[in-house]
Formats: sequence, C-alpha cells, structure tokens
Amino acid sequence: MLAMALGRVRGLVVSASFEKGKEGLAYCLKTKPDLLAVDLFLPDLHGLEIVREVRAQLPATRILVLTGHPDGELPGRLVAQGVHGFVDKAAPLSYVLQAVESLMEGGMFFATHVPPKGASGAVQAALPKMAAGAKVDVETVSVDAVKILSAREIEVARLVAEGFSSKEVASRLDLSVRTVEKHRANIMDKIGVREVASLVRWCVQTGLVKM
Repeated sequence: MLAMALGRVRGLVVSASFEKGKEGLAYCLKTKPDLLAVDLFLPDLHGLEIVREVRAQLPATRILVLTGHPDGELPGRLVAQGVHGFVDKAAPLSYVLQAVESLMEGGMFFATHVPPKGASGAVQAALPKMAAGAKVDVETVSVDAVKILSAREIEVARLVAEGFSSKEVASRLDLSVRTVEKHRANIMDKIGVREVASLVRWCVQTGLVKM
C-alpha cells in the first residue's frame, strides 16, 4: 500500500520494496537510491542497523524512518544518526507523503504522537551536562535539539559543528550564504551561545554530532 501511494508522488519512482532488511540493504548499497524509507522492526535486521550502514556508505541518500512503536526519545536518536525524517505509523498516510516530499526538497520531517519523556510545554532551560572528554552515547541522545531548533536549523548546526564553513554549508544545502549566516545567528540565539566553539559543545552534548 505504501509503495502504491509513494508511486503517485510526482517526481518519485519507487525502484523496489523489500520485506526483509538484509535484502533491502544490499539493494540500497548497490543502486544508491536518493531516498530510503525503512521500518525499524524488520524480520531479520533492525532498521537502525540499516540506517547506520546506509549513512556510512551513502551519505547523499535521504532516510525516512517509519515505526509503529515510537518512544519519546526516538526522534532525537534518529536525528543524531543522520535520519532526515520520522513518521509514526499511527499517523495518517498523508504524513508519510508530506515527509517524502519534504525530504526530496532537501528538508526534514518528524511526526509522532508520543511526547518526549518528561517534556513540558516550555523548553527546558538547562541543557544536558557532560564531563570533559566523555563519549556521547547516541542511543541516549537528548531531544533538546529537536525541541529547540527547526529541521533546517538542525541541519545547519550539525554541519557547522562538523567544521564546514558557511559557504560549504550553503553549497551542501542549496542555500545562499546569507541564509546560512542567518540560520547560524538564530541557532546561537536560541541555545544561548556566542561563538562556534560553544555551538560545537552544545551539538555534542545533545548528540547531534559525535565527539
């Protein structure tokens, strides 16, 4: 049903669909698709294993995760692993179509009915603390980044923290340098920092980038 629905999206060709993860992963690594939609719970391989392998070998492939068993911390974990979109299977099919269109245009899309654990209506002021030299566990990544920043700001923040210049970020995201600089300023204002070094620390603390 999903393949049939996606086949109606303008500009999108569904090249293949698989019930098992290993077959799907092998196909992706061979054909290098522009977009991958993957379930987390597959008969032979967990979706996150597929995500990690595709992200490592196919950095240009956009990834959309689908699952019927979401939890409050899942969106943050997925963002930290380079996923561009996430849709709860309980959501309407139109959400999946919107997500696909957003990812095809270079954006991000996250939709779930499960609130983050311990989340309140307001963004928590205190950011997670991390001892100097500590390693980040992406399995327990904070969801602060998802709550504070927009999808585009998350993309910009990650690239800046990884050492890319505004010009390089603009090229990768197909934006103007001026737009990237505006995003950088908004990001720093939202998280309360004034220099790139502090932005990098925040991205590490929230799990957007690995140390």
